[in-house]
Amino acid sequence: MSVYGKPDYWSLQAKTEGYPARSVYKLQEMDARFGLFSGASKASGGPVKVLDLGAAPGSWSLYARRHGAQGRFILGVDISPLSPHCSGELFAGEGYGFLQGDMTAAETRTAILAHAPFHLVLSDAAPGTSGNPGIDTLRSLVLAEAALEYADLVLHKGGHFVVKVFQGGEAPRLLKAIRERFKTGRSFKPRACRRTSFETYYLGLGKKQALPAALRQAASFTRAPPDTHRGC
Repeated sequence: MSVYGKPDYWSLQAKTEGYPARSVYKLQEMDARFGLFSGASKASGGPVKVLDLGAAPGSWSLYARRHGAQGRFILGVDISPLSPHCSGELFAGEGYGFLQGDMTAAETRTAILAHAPFHLVLSDAAPGTSGNPGIDTLRSLVLAEAALEYADLVLHKGGHFVVKVFQGGEAPRLLKAIRERFKTGRSFKPRACRRTSFETYYLGLGKKQALPAALRQAASFTRAPPDTHRGC
């Protein structure tokens, strides 16, 4: 059995607390240390909207649902469906939507923009791994760059951004781009990351730029979010 198949402390804790994956503790630690949701609340001045890219199986969305600011709306996006173990809680009441699709595809992008703007953009998206570190790092960077493009387009001024990357290759270039767009840009590896993993997270805290003009105008109108696919 692969080490990834063996339940460890974090996996067992996730099961106890009703989360489908151990990855929730990565977000929990970053939230505790960097005030992701409290910062999003300040950026919004009211209800918080969260974009969760690479949301499946649903742990980060569920954490946001349980611990985010009141009055929030969370949009999860993933090419895979959510775990049935958390979808019931996520869709209980209003405030959660899920788009099942490729985050780099034009039709998914259009659907995400229809829900914009957001105050916190999270991306735990990762490619299917090949076992070749060079190829996997490149594929991870493509997803991370797509997530940063979404932050450029849909994230309010003052909002926060978190993205998973595989270390190596051109990943430092992405961190440089984040530092250009946010008041603070940094790398952080949560304790819940496996020791054998070469994943880490880049954080952008306090977006400098305002929304694009067209999106600012659209955001000034009150409107109901379009229908979303539940994916389960």
